[in-house]
Amino acid sequence: MTNKSRSRVRQGLLGAVMLAAIFGAFWAAPAPAADQKNKQPATTPPDGPPKFDTSSLVWPQPPAIARVRFLDYFSAEKKPVPKQQQLKRKSWMDRMAGVDPDEAAKRAGTKPRFALGTPYGLAVDSKGLVYVADTKVGAVFIFDPENKDVGFIKHGVDARFGRIFGLAIDDTDRLFVSDGQYNHVLVFNKDHKLQAQFGDGVMNDPAGLAIDEENRFLYVANTGSDQILVFDADTFKLLRKIGTPGKNHTLTAPGDFSAPTNVAVDGDGNLYVSDTLNDRIEEFDADGNFIRTFGKNGDGPGEFTRPKGIAVDSDGHVWVADAMMNRLQVFTPEGNLRLILGGFGWLPGQFQALAGVYIDRNNRVFTSEQFLGRVQMFRYITNTEAQQEYDRRAEALKKAAAKAAPSAPGAAPAEKTQPAPAAAPDTQKTATPAPQGK
Repeated sequence: MTNKSRSRVRQGLLGAVMLAAIFGAFWAAPAPAADQKNKQPATTPPDGPPKFDTSSLVWPQPPAIARVRFLDYFSAEKKPVPKQQQLKRKSWMDRMAGVDPDEAAKRAGTKPRFALGTPYGLAVDSKGLVYVADTKVGAVFIFDPENKDVGFIKHGVDARFGRIFGLAIDDTDRLFVSDGQYNHVLVFNKDHKLQAQFGDGVMNDPAGLAIDEENRFLYVANTGSDQILVFDADTFKLLRKIGTPGKNHTLTAPGDFSAPTNVAVDGDGNLYVSDTLNDRIEEFDADGNFIRTFGKNGDGPGEFTRPKGIAVDSDGHVWVADAMMNRLQVFTPEGNLRLILGGFGWLPGQFQALAGVYIDRNNRVFTSEQFLGRVQMFRYITNTEAQQEYDRRAEALKKAAAKAAPSAPGAAPAEKTQPAPAAAPDTQKTATPAPQGK
């Protein structure tokens, strides 16, 4: 073995040792010695992911211009009981059996804590409150991102819920909730009081909801019948159906569906549908006419393995949540891929059983995960904001080049190649691709 080969081996071993040390310290907890007589009680890990600085967590990574920034996550009420007041918690079986879950908390002088079980549908009202439909808990959680308060629309108290999935909120803050067990949609007013229900006898396992504010349409992904139902958002009258029913999730032709799960509407009134078992997205105009489809089964860029949640941002990009691949993919309306974010894991920007995605008027992006019982909150950086950053970098490079140029009289300027700023963002729906990232 030559000296050069030995050096490479030593460098490889050193790198392996360093990686092992890093991951060992990160993942492993110290175990007590086998002969330790006085064993210390195991410490309870904190709720949620470990605390670390996320203020600079963006996608794609620098030096590319950021298009998504991590903000926060929600999973439960963050009101821990003081150690001296902690009592044995009731098991979930006791709670399901009807044993009073509040008794221990009452004796301790505190209120019980609630955690997300399997969150699915998402919506945001005019006050910025985040609504989360939890299928397992059987309640709609209401999170306030500012002060971290949590409210509820509860089964058996405010309404009768079976298996709730989809949420939608209109411009008057009315909340629509789809129930896949009772096959209808419930409507709550801005004070969270039950106002109406509709769809009985028409719906079959309804899931995702979306509202077209301009045309006053409420779209319902009627998963059981492989159709999209279109209702008047004010009178709740059924206007039309999109798709062919009665084929038991076997149709693959454009304009038909195989278990559609979620819907979204863009600024032009076009409808986007997650055709889940066909692993594609279908697009229709406001009259229900088929426009195009994009995506296919696979794990490569632009491909899907059970697409579910879908949303449209303020620039018209289509965001698709892939439940099996645990990633978000961002497309133009024509289906051109712009960004990939995610992967399996529990860190910010990673997902486990990703189900829903929602984008509010403030460009906040919310995602729901069913295995972790978590909602993550991101900030979408618009085309205008990204273009401003591109222009700022270009101006900074221009000034740096002018400063470095020779200033002596009669001296010829030296030819220098200045590094270009990160690629400009797509400023149109079909323009030059924005920076890619993961």
